[in-house]
Amino acid sequence: MDLARSAETPSPDALPCADGKLGNYLSGDVPDENKWADCVHCGLCLEACPTYLETGHEHQSPRGRVHLIKAVAEGKIGLNESFMDPVFTCLDCRACETACPSNVQVGGLIEEARGQVRRAHPLKGWKGWVSRFFLHGVFPHPGRLEMLGKGLRLLKRSGLSSFARRIGLMKLLPSQLEEMERVTPIPGLPVRKKLPEVVPARGKRKERVALLTGCVMDAVFGDVNEATVRVLTRNGYEVHIPRSQTCCGALHVHAGDREAGRELALRNMEAFSDADHVLVNAAGCGCAMQEYPELFREDPALRQKAEAFAEKVMDVSRFLTRYGFERPKGEIRARASYHDACHLAHGQGVREEPRWILRSIPGLEWVEMANADRCCGSAGIYNLTHPEMAGAVLRRKMEDVPEDAELIPMGNPGCMLQMSVGVLREGRRSKVVHTMELLDRSYRIGDREGKEASSCSDGKSGGWILSSGN
Repeated sequence: MDLARSAETPSPDALPCADGKLGNYLSGDVPDENKWADCVHCGLCLEACPTYLETGHEHQSPRGRVHLIKAVAEGKIGLNESFMDPVFTCLDCRACETACPSNVQVGGLIEEARGQVRRAHPLKGWKGWVSRFFLHGVFPHPGRLEMLGKGLRLLKRSGLSSFARRIGLMKLLPSQLEEMERVTPIPGLPVRKKLPEVVPARGKRKERVALLTGCVMDAVFGDVNEATVRVLTRNGYEVHIPRSQTCCGALHVHAGDREAGRELALRNMEAFSDADHVLVNAAGCGCAMQEYPELFREDPALRQKAEAFAEKVMDVSRFLTRYGFERPKGEIRARASYHDACHLAHGQGVREEPRWILRSIPGLEWVEMANADRCCGSAGIYNLTHPEMAGAVLRRKMEDVPEDAELIPMGNPGCMLQMSVGVLREGRRSKVVHTMELLDRSYRIGDREGKEASSCSDGKSGGWILSSGN
């Protein structure tokens, strides 16, 4: 696409605005001009952008996208396909925000622009059906997510998935879905079913906290949530798991469904209204909840409420390093290389805290990953909606993962699935884990006596196996 030409030629489907301020955007919830005002198109963002690195195209770069978003506001182009493609091809990884010396909030602009596109051009046909089914029919409903988890558990434990793979049925699926099924763990029970609403602290209670269980995290990685609760209670924190909580809305906002995002935000703000701290172990969820005020920027009263709520939201690794955690004693003899989830490093500025926790684990050999904060290509459901670009981004990411890394810890469920696909494609033996799983594992090994502890860590660098049941 010729970016300069697009900016100079008014689109025939441009929507005029009476006051001349909104340009070709629909009225209400338009991209915030304060977010692009400081962009000087210096280009420092280019080398940080995964899609620009893959394509070399200006319109697939952060400054190119900012230019297009501004051009629509100025009435120079419309909400057409040439605008939609760059906006939705963006991974929304926020790496450009870290690189930008002017602190241009590209992520917020992208999400606001997507909201405009989906209002002007709602998804139709099978794409619209799939989007509505998952975003409205599944993710906001814990009971339905639990049913999907049970189905997946039955499929894997019964051997049906292995049988289907042997006879070639799995080849009927798109390759990315077949790979995703292979690396998805057998789901355990979600913690909202397994644990009480209030889990008491071990020993003297320091403080009361609340935990967002999430949708994908609880349905697929319930063991991670359980490990997180054990870590918190061991360190003297009483953990509340509100039953009225729901999906954080991140996937909805990323998809341009900002109205659904607002509805879910309101439900969560009410569910966690009594909490002093709302802890999150999924980077994308934590970032979305800290950005709830953006969803209500046109409603002063709700924005103020959202700002107060966002102040309480914190990644669990940041909370533990800020308020204190017991140094683990259990030895884990393995070589580990940490991956920075985009919405943890770039979105929330949480980088050193998980590293401090991991480095406190005895026996864990640390290997720093090159470009650790480079996107893996997961980006919510981007690896399903844009499989080719996601695959290219993942290939580049795996080039940076040390080949001798036995454990690849991180703090986001989407990254865990995507990086597991990368390990599968590369034929590596690395194990993808969550930071809280390793800390919990070290605590539990440390609690055991001699023989039992040594049986969990046999002294062979590749022999450690993560299992919540051990």
